Amino acid sequence: MATVELKGIGKVYEGGVRAVQDVNLAVADGEFVVLVGPSGCGKSTTLRMVAGLEEITEGSLTIDGRLVNDVPPRDRDIAMVFQNYALYPHMSVRQNLSFGLERRRSYGSAIRRLVDSGYRAKARGEDGEIAARVADAAQTLGITPYLDRKPRALSGGQRQRVAVGRALVRDPKVFLFDEPLSNLDAKLRMETRTELKALHRQTRATMMYVTHDQEEAMTLGDRLVVMKDGVVQQCADPVTIYERPANRFVASFVGTPTMNFIEGEVRGDTFRAPSVELRMDPTGPRVSGPVVLGIRPDRLRPAGAGTGRLRAQLRVLEHLGDRVDLALMLDCGTPLVCRTAPGAHLREGEPIDLDLDPADLHFFAADEQGLRLA
Repeated sequence: MATVELKGIGKVYEGGVRAVQDVNLAVADGEFVVLVGPSGCGKSTTLRMVAGLEEITEGSLTIDGRLVNDVPPRDRDIAMVFQNYALYPHMSVRQNLSFGLERRRSYGSAIRRLVDSGYRAKARGEDGEIAARVADAAQTLGITPYLDRKPRALSGGQRQRVAVGRALVRDPKVFLFDEPLSNLDAKLRMETRTELKALHRQTRATMMYVTHDQEEAMTLGDRLVVMKDGVVQQCADPVTIYERPANRFVASFVGTPTMNFIEGEVRGDTFRAPSVELRMDPTGPRVSGPVVLGIRPDRLRPAGAGTGRLRAQLRVLEHLGDRVDLALMLDCGTPLVCRTAPGAHLREGEPIDLDLDPADLHFFAADEQGLRLA
């Protein structure tokens, strides 16, 4: 496996359209890094520059210590899994898996096989090696029973595993995944996600993965790179990004349901907004003046009448089996969402009291950047 290092990477298209700006990222050997963000944020463009499918406008890219800015994709020793699988429909699964290896054969001449016994022996040894690598990849991914099927006879999840297997047999330095699960239904996406995580644990391969699904990113990545408008907003492990988001964008993008925000100001040790007054954690950040308060929905909990720190109107109640989402409205018109356990006797249209731990409050600057205040 190998390391990947991006230094000041940028991409500008014709007409001056900037897609990626000053990306600095070091991917360690064997690390699983996920690039996540909304559509158009530059994550796929960044991955394609690593693959060599997009020309790098600015900065430098090294793979295993080797500068590869001008190295063609085939010589970078990477393998990429695409969103649309990109399988050859006329080939069997076995042929799809072995295609890349066949193209790189050292002893592939059919004529020399006929006339040169030494060459023929080496070619047979290469045949055996290719067959063994295909068999190992198929067993790892659980697709051995389908080796003689064509892609049209496979389910979506099976096709995706074949696409991963085609990359796996090459034993590349770096695996690149460009939204590989977006075409699968929710159940299959979760199953394949688990398989990918297990595959990484087994192979300890260096992987870079692109997705717009923050739940997928949180469960897969050792580190997340959150992007917006071509700029990296935060790079950290999933727990840090969830518990200490760098700004309001990261706080709103990572987490389901999204973080609640209340605009107000801090005076002394109290946050105040219309119809809201909350005492702050004495050990928390020392802030004052206009701020935006952030509260995770799962940190709010229904309280007995008159005992909560917040009071809101329950607009919509959504039962989700093991949890309940409450869509609320403060008297000042600010919407809130509370995620709680089922069982509470709540009715839509009635007021509800909410409690929270002051240590769970997040504070962000009230300006456009919305940086975290600490």
